[in-house]
Amino acid sequence: MKRIFKTLAGVAMAALCMSACAEKQTLTLSGLDPQAFVGEKGGKATALYTLKNANGMEVCVTNFGGRIVSVMVPDKDGNMVDVVLGFDNINDYMTQSSDFGASIGRYANRIEGGKFVLDGETVQLAQNDGTNCLHGGPTGWQYQVYEANQVDAQTIELTIVSPDGDNGFPGTVTAVVTYKLTDDNAIDISYSGTTDKATVLSMTNHSYFNLSGNHGQEATDHVLYVASDYITPANDILIPTGEFASVEGTPMDFRTPKVIAQDIESDYEQVVLGAGFDHNWVLNTAGDITKVCTTLSCPSTGIVLDVYTDQPGIQVYTGNFLTGQVAGKHGTYYPRRAAVCLETQLYPDSPNKPEWPSAFLRPGETYTHRCIYKFSVAE
Repeated sequence: MKRIFKTLAGVAMAALCMSACAEKQTLTLSGLDPQAFVGEKGGKATALYTLKNANGMEVCVTNFGGRIVSVMVPDKDGNMVDVVLGFDNINDYMTQSSDFGASIGRYANRIEGGKFVLDGETVQLAQNDGTNCLHGGPTGWQYQVYEANQVDAQTIELTIVSPDGDNGFPGTVTAVVTYKLTDDNAIDISYSGTTDKATVLSMTNHSYFNLSGNHGQEATDHVLYVASDYITPANDILIPTGEFASVEGTPMDFRTPKVIAQDIESDYEQVVLGAGFDHNWVLNTAGDITKVCTTLSCPSTGIVLDVYTDQPGIQVYTGNFLTGQVAGKHGTYYPRRAAVCLETQLYPDSPNKPEWPSAFLRPGETYTHRCIYKFSVAE
């Protein structure tokens, strides 16, 4: 009898072990549970999608907001490290106000007064940043559900149809964001958009990068390079003045790589106004996708992030408004300046600056934008 009980106990223990192992295997490399991303908003289902390349790099994406949730890359010792901030369940993404990893639309960054003139008529947008419209308004695309099509193990295509009047923007816009994880450890992001009525469109990715993998600490020890001689200086509500200001001799000069902490507490007016770095740099790369426009690197892990884009500008934001009050993935609280955002874009408030690259899109035209985040390890 004892032998029978022992046998039964062994079978039960083996079953429990198999169950636990099976449950463990359902987690992503970054420790995310896909079931925690199963949800619904506005009658549309949400989910988590996983991309993997030949090197074992993993990128997880949710179609809620078209967001990158995790990015696992090797460090200098070959350990896999998650290098972006985010949440580990769909409920937090839906209830906590954030731009973590999002595909921003319709308009990345700020539009002054939430309005612009189109064909002689003033268009009034939703205002969610004081009087400004920021990142498409209070229900911008980062808070909407994209239709997902995982093309293959390394590619996902996300589509959103934004109706006429969405947050005040005219025209029904159909936009597509494609994330492709390449075998040289790059996330190649392509955007496209069309409209049935004249409108404005400028998208970006709003990933918060901390290349140390320790997201509970500041990322100000990271080293930053920006291929830019000028910024578009902003006023006290972070709207560009319309000028180009030379970075020469200022804390905004990252033409030679330097540690972010070096000047982030400077009394230089632009740094004070942004509570750190939160500015648009005018890129010297002039739309050449083959040239590195920005590099971010972490001394402790040796991880290097090179950014390429066909856009004229990049917003460098150093997480100045993170508060440390919100728990992210695996219960980690993100303190102020826990990450660096590198948002390739048209310049902020371009619809009100006719001399700048145009954000206007008309029927029959196609908006396009490409950005590549390429990861490597310092030699």
